[in-house]
Parts: sequence; structure tokens; C-alpha cells
Amino acid sequence: MSPPVLEVLPRDLSAYRAGNTGTPYVHRFDSGRPGPHVLINALTHGNEICGMVAATHLLDNDVRPRIGTLTVSFAHVEAYGAFNQDAPFANRQLVHNLNRIWSDEWLNGAEDSPELRRARELRPVVAAADHILDIHSTSQPVAPFWVYPGFARNARAALALGALGRVGTHLVMPSGLGSGTPLIQHGRHGRAEGDAGAALVVECGQHFLRASADLATAVALDFLAHFGLIERPVRAAAPASQRRFQLLQTCMVRTPEFRFARPLIGFETFARGELIATDGDAGEIRAPCDDCTVLMPTREPMVGREAMYLTRPMPD
Repeated sequence: MSPPVLEVLPRDLSAYRAGNTGTPYVHRFDSGRPGPHVLINALTHGNEICGMVAATHLLDNDVRPRIGTLTVSFAHVEAYGAFNQDAPFANRQLVHNLNRIWSDEWLNGAEDSPELRRARELRPVVAAADHILDIHSTSQPVAPFWVYPGFARNARAALALGALGRVGTHLVMPSGLGSGTPLIQHGRHGRAEGDAGAALVVECGQHFLRASADLATAVALDFLAHFGLIERPVRAAAPASQRRFQLLQTCMVRTPEFRFARPLIGFETFARGELIATDGDAGEIRAPCDDCTVLMPTREPMVGREAMYLTRPMPD
């Protein structure tokens, strides 16, 4: 597989380390007026640079809330600091996936890692937020998309933001991710009852593309405007069409012999029963339905990590 084009590279974040909350790399701005508390979170994975660009844009340009509270956080700066241009995918995580350990079982457990230490530091930051935008990117150059638990409050926000025309594809998780607890499902944001506030991931495109960084910045500003924290001109374009996919299954890599039946980058479709991948002694993975759409196929299969998401289109 050819190496990616590195249009955007990491920058030194040491100037942002102190923050103003007592938690490193976390910045909070209170308007002094009633309103929601919105968290913009970047670098949940160390090599997903677009979130860093969006977060530094907010801080460097003195974006401040006119109502409510804005928090801007850089999550996994330790992994970010391990970036190597010769192996640009290697610093996604150091030990654990920081976006799968947000359950009480993990956070209250005895195990230790850089990711668990950072999640425990960030736990009160995430818990305090009413609305969360967690900014991510993908290993392959696919169209951007939202990811969120299938709660009405999340769908309302994502569909309203999607109507702006920047991100019109949705991955909806009716029963969670199936491979751990992501940040956007921590605590009250993982519960269906109540109106706890929206918690969304935006996947902005391939990690190192300038377009992904530009999109991340625009979506962060749109998110703040949607909840009234900033004023932002409404786009003049007509609302774009939107596509929603329901997560059916998260497939894990079980053996070193995992192979896709054909090259995949994401959004390929399969007919019911069609072979998608083989996984050594663990057997075959076949499409569970017609129009089965593969999202986030792994670029490099690693035992114990996610292989792909199997989804189906949702009706309009």
C-alpha cells in the first residue's frame, strides 16, 4: 500500500500545556451568561491531526462563547508527540485505544497505561460537558461522516449540522460500538433516557490531508454556533441530502491470517452472504444483509483491534 501524502504535520503544542483548568492541555472559557457547556475535543488518537488544527484555531483566534461555557481539550498529547513521518499510522495509540476505555470498568480498574491515566485525568472534563464534539479522521480518503449513539438528541444535532452540507453521512450506533466504550458514551451521554445533550464524533477525512483539517475547523465552529455559543453566518447553499447507516456488527481481527476478500477503503457494499473477509481459524466474515456497507476497514490488520464496521442503509 502506497504511503499517504502528508499535507498537514504536527506542530509543537507545548504552549497549550498549562491550560487554565488544572488539567494539562484543557482550556475553559465561561461567558458568565446562562447557556450550555460545550466541549470540543481533539487528539483522542495521536495521529488524527485535523482535530489539533481545529482546537488550535479556536485558541489562537480567541474564539470565546457569548453564552454558556466552551472547553477545548487536546486528549492524547503523549501519543501525538510520538509521531514519526516514516510510520505515520503507528502513534494512533500507545497501549490502549483511548476511545474504547470510557466505561467505569476500565476507569475504575487497576490496570495502568498512558491512555488510562489520561482518561482518568479527563474524566471530569468530559462529565461536565452538556454537548461534546470529538474530532477524528480516517486512515483512508473517504467522505466525512458523523458517528453517534442512536439517541434522538444526537440525531437531531447531527441532522441539523448535516443539513449545512459539510458532513452528510451518519453512522448510527443503536446498541453501542461493540468493542468498548467511546468518549461520547461516557456517563450520562451513554444513557438513552433524558435529554443529556448531544455527543458526536465527526470523522473528517484522511488523517493528513489539508481538506480534513479545514473541515474539522469548520465543523467545530458550526457545532458551537448550533448551540448558540458563537454567531456564524448561515450557509446560503440549499440543504444537502443525507445518508444514514445503522451499525450491525463491529468485526475484530482474531488471527494473523486476517484478509479482506478484495481491497477496501470504506463504503463498499456487499450482497447478503457475500464474502467480505477471512480470518484464519476464526472463519469467514460474510455480509449479514443485502446492501451491507463496510465502514472503517482497517488499513493494517492487527490481532485484537477492529477490522471493520458492518452497516446497512437506514430509511429516510
